[in-house]
Amino acid sequence: MNGIIGKKIGMTSVFNEAGKNIACTVVEAGPCVVTQVKTEESDGYFSLQMGFGEAKEKNTSKALLQHFKKANTTPKHKVVEFRDFDLVEKALGDTVTVDEIFAEGDMVAAIGTSKGKGFQGVVKRYNFKGVNDATHGQHNRQRAPGSIGAASYPAKVFKGMRMAGRMGGQRTKVANLEVIKVFPEKNLILIKGAIPGHKGAFVIIEK
Repeated sequence: MNGIIGKKIGMTSVFNEAGKNIACTVVEAGPCVVTQVKTEESDGYFSLQMGFGEAKEKNTSKALLQHFKKANTTPKHKVVEFRDFDLVEKALGDTVTVDEIFAEGDMVAAIGTSKGKGFQGVVKRYNFKGVNDATHGQHNRQRAPGSIGAASYPAKVFKGMRMAGRMGGQRTKVANLEVIKVFPEKNLILIKGAIPGHKGAFVIIEK
């Protein structure tokens, strides 16, 4: 899988040829440094490990410091392995830039950690309708979930029951996103629609 590590900058919008306004996410994608090359002979499969984002030396373990030293680079904040990376030939210490992998019109997938929403009820978490609507509500309390149907059997709540709980803060993948524009001189990529994470969050863009 070919891809790159990036950082979510925020959202904007652009106009296409038809004059339609398209919402886009701006991602600072790379440049990433190749910190390890895995081969069939040494590891049983081929992959490229890449690092992105500067990290402080005092916050990096000695083992990782030596790992980055082998690649002749500074400590990196985010390290990701891309298995079967075959688009460009790269060696240890080489740099991977956004224009080497992506072009305008490509379809990509974005992987990141979704925004944490804390403890939420069923209306926000699962789109229950509440009172005076189709289903999933209690007649005298607007946002209550109603009965969950448990009795002497099964005498427990089944796993996966849609109830209140922690929402967000999970690894999320959004596929089939279109690359609107690539700005190689600024290491930026414009992706149609929204991608997981808050502003400044690390994301993985896969092709």
